[in-house]
Amino acid sequence: MAALQAFLDNDFLGTSAWFWLAFIGIVLTLLVLDLGVLHRKAHTIEMRESLLLYSGYFSVGMLFGGWVWLELGAQSALEFYTGFLVEQSLSMDNVFVMAMIFSYFSIPRLYQHRVLFWGILGVVVLRAIMIGVGSALVQEFAWILYVFGAFLLFTGVKMLLSREETHPDLANNPALKFVRNHIRVTDDLHGPRFFVRIRAAGQNKAVLFATPLFLALVLIELADLVFAVDSVPAIFAITQDPFIVYTSNIFAILGLRALYFALAALIHRFVYLKYALALVLIFIGGKIFYHGLIGAVPALLSLGVTLGLLTGGVVLSLLKTRDRPPQPVNSSHHE
Repeated sequence: MAALQAFLDNDFLGTSAWFWLAFIGIVLTLLVLDLGVLHRKAHTIEMRESLLLYSGYFSVGMLFGGWVWLELGAQSALEFYTGFLVEQSLSMDNVFVMAMIFSYFSIPRLYQHRVLFWGILGVVVLRAIMIGVGSALVQEFAWILYVFGAFLLFTGVKMLLSREETHPDLANNPALKFVRNHIRVTDDLHGPRFFVRIRAAGQNKAVLFATPLFLALVLIELADLVFAVDSVPAIFAITQDPFIVYTSNIFAILGLRALYFALAALIHRFVYLKYALALVLIFIGGKIFYHGLIGAVPALLSLGVTLGLLTGGVVLSLLKTRDRPPQPVNSSHHE
């Protein structure tokens, strides 16, 4: 018993091991409930269910922040909530890319949740690696934060001044070409399966093929990796505590994946969100230099400014486009 208590109290990346185990337990419970109970049978997720799922994930994230407040203090909790909010906001563009990927491969809504669910498992691992590396760099080289700050300022200004929407060229995606050149891929879907065994003409045994569902999963994982290049430095600019950085990231991504089915039909209405996000990146990047030259920005002020900018962008967008009808994100180009 004493050995177990010592292990739980042991420091891991600046936080007691039992905090990490509690977080992992919560995430695993949510994922088992999601796939094993709520979505054991594949079905099309409509907007109402998507909003209910998101409200559940969002509530758990907010309650977790409250637990952080009680156990680690107000400063850590405010940093968690700020990171939680920033990650969800910066990942909005990822919804558009995911919708394009599903459209390109003609993935029906019936199977989209399955791809997003298994994609979350990849995100959990990839974000852990990225945040672990980022934390090690920040601890070893304090000046790396100024590099993050400059990168965020540059990205924010570039986003603010950009007038053109850029869309990924999926047909010429190098990763997609690599996969197609190195493994067998079917042209048709085979239900909810990522891999299927097919017996070709003249062959004695069936051969393993990947399906378009697997290709969609690969591209969604890579898209998240690309978007993490912006979001991970942004959260390190808010806090350097690996526990707060990682937990706020994962809870935000869980919620956003649940909200995907509602957002995909509405994303075209968020016309001013890009500018709000640009201002958030500029504010967070500038905060690093302000901290180095003058002093720390209060966590409550940081959360308030971030929330105010994002709320303003969403409200203005919805008012501007209130008469605009829903429209498809992209036409199908499956080949």
